[in-house]
Amino acid sequence: MSIVLLLSFGFGLEKRLTEGNLNWTESTVIVWYGETSKVYQGLPRGRTILFSDEDLKLLRENIPLVEKISPSHGRSMRLRRGEVRTTTYGEGVAPDFMEMRRMFPQPGGRFINDEDLREQRRVAFLGDKIAATLFGGEDPVGGMIEIDDIPFTVVGVMVSKMQTSMSNGPDEERVIIPYTTFATVYNRRNLYNILLRPGDRTKSEQLVADVKRLLGRKYRFDPEDEYAIRVFDTIEMEELGKKIWLGFNIFLGLVGSMTLIVAGVGVANIMYVVVKERTHELGIKRAVGAKRWHIMTQFVGESFLLTGGGGFIGIAISLAVIGLVGMVPLDSGPMKYMGHPIFSWPVAVATVAILTAIALVAGIFPAKQAADVDPVEALHYE
Repeated sequence: MSIVLLLSFGFGLEKRLTEGNLNWTESTVIVWYGETSKVYQGLPRGRTILFSDEDLKLLRENIPLVEKISPSHGRSMRLRRGEVRTTTYGEGVAPDFMEMRRMFPQPGGRFINDEDLREQRRVAFLGDKIAATLFGGEDPVGGMIEIDDIPFTVVGVMVSKMQTSMSNGPDEERVIIPYTTFATVYNRRNLYNILLRPGDRTKSEQLVADVKRLLGRKYRFDPEDEYAIRVFDTIEMEELGKKIWLGFNIFLGLVGSMTLIVAGVGVANIMYVVVKERTHELGIKRAVGAKRWHIMTQFVGESFLLTGGGGFIGIAISLAVIGLVGMVPLDSGPMKYMGHPIFSWPVAVATVAILTAIALVAGIFPAKQAADVDPVEALHYE
């Protein structure tokens, strides 16, 4: 029970926190503007490298690895609907931003699309929490809000999600508008950052190298200059996270296995006591013709019964506990980050295998002692 429950809660915690991290950004390389730290082609260090809209087309057309791409303009925005006023962080983005940031629309709404970009429409996509603040129980889709005193039409609301990582606040409190509209309204000509997703996530390092090479050629900076543009590879962080969780679950498995070993020692002691108490019975069996292997089979079988029966009862209790905890909602409270425990059949099978090994070790030595009992002495044993 201990090993199954420990790993079940470990797997549940891993899934929940990994999901929360991916809900900030999934399989994405983020590129920020920077400042050169090296002299290059006669140009001095300390030059600021800023991105423009043309860089989006340049990257998409010249780097085959790019599957999705979106710019991101960001700033604080004042929102108003009727008498309700609030301030939040807003971003101007492209349609691909939706999947990279997992900002999926609720039924009946949509995200920013290509027509919104071309026509510089004043449309907004709202996080679910900020939508509830502005509209209460009303349907926000099709409704009007003011962003910094400019009217916008709400086209969608984000499906609720849990985040464990974020930048400038959670997405549930964010407002999204087309990046072309953002640039016009706020007179922003340079992009704050660019988000890219490779078609093959195993080649993110190559994608980063290609981006530095291409932009380095355009803006004339050394591609090896790590400060010219700043890069954050979330795919690399995801892989690191998997290794950390693997180590964590191995640790939990070892802790649970220790309890099985301790239990095995207890079973062995019980079997030694049983042998002692049944010495007279063993003498009678040997006297009427029982072989040594008959005696050993009996005691090893009893050892398997003790450990196997206890093991299956433990697994059954674990399944019941996992089922009960799984009924607890994850909307709020500590379980929001803990996640539901996940029962693993491979873990259960491995536990049964460990129990079998323990039963064999715990039963074989007492069984050998029982088989070696001298029938004459055993018959006179009180």
